[in-house]
Amino acid sequence: MTDTTVRRERGEKEQADAEAEETEEGQLVCPECGGSLEADTERGETVCSECGLVVEEDEIDRGPEWRAFDSAEKDEKSRVGAPTTKMMHDEGLSTNIGWQDKDAYGNSLSSRQRQKMQRLRTWNERFRTRDSKERNLKQALGEIDRMASALGLPENVRETASVIYRRALDEDLLPGRSIEGVATASLYAAARQAGTPRSLDEVSNVSRVGKDEIARTYRYVVRELSLEIEPADPKSYLPRFASDLELSDEVERRARGLLDSAAEAGVHSGKSPVGLAAAAIYAASLLCNEKVTQNEVSEVANISEVTIRNRYHELLEAEKDLNV
Repeated sequence: MTDTTVRRERGEKEQADAEAEETEEGQLVCPECGGSLEADTERGETVCSECGLVVEEDEIDRGPEWRAFDSAEKDEKSRVGAPTTKMMHDEGLSTNIGWQDKDAYGNSLSSRQRQKMQRLRTWNERFRTRDSKERNLKQALGEIDRMASALGLPENVRETASVIYRRALDEDLLPGRSIEGVATASLYAAARQAGTPRSLDEVSNVSRVGKDEIARTYRYVVRELSLEIEPADPKSYLPRFASDLELSDEVERRARGLLDSAAEAGVHSGKSPVGLAAAAIYAASLLCNEKVTQNEVSEVANISEVTIRNRYHELLEAEKDLNV
């Protein structure tokens, strides 16, 4: 092929590309027939929908190689950094210097470089918490994460608790109250909102403040922030109790039936939901011949055996009265 032929073909291609200009509506048109052009993403080509002329080929796909079918999957798969989260005082937008003391190739740093990196970490930490509000938030969110891990609460509960604490901090509800107290109350409220409640005794066992302070702060935060929290449902405790006691699904279903009968008879009014759930699990285990002791249920539910016995008799009487 001569140079003249190459130049002629190149000129014809450039002319065809120039003729494929935009119309008044902003849509590309075919240089041959004037039809509309469409992008063929599978082949990386731009073709005419009328005559099939390939106007452009070997296009570069600048998109990701993975597919996502909803926003949550897109956030999870995208590799542009971690998603923002309310569980960190800076919402995860700042940088963090690793603690491994290794370079990009995995080699250990020298003594002088380690000292330099330690100084950089110190200054980086100082810049991340610039004022007292951020220091307060960092301490509280760390407490929320610690307690949620000890209680086995999911990530959505931690996020909700972080949002509740941020609202309390913004509305100046902390003066006169401890950071730990408000953080614990926020987590307790978030767990009840999400339908995965924990008893006040369980929360106080992992908190650094007492049960009375948690209850008092919880009522104050709920009232001041106008949080809509329904009374805890005893049935929401059943899956956890049954799992910890290694009981079957049949026991859990039987316990739900006992609680439904109690609610229909009005026995549940004014009673502790944890006590009712523990008693229902105990009664259901006996009815299904998967016997557990009151002491075992008491340890799992963190409630006294006397309460379990009292609620146990009330549940059986309520079911008996309804079946008569």
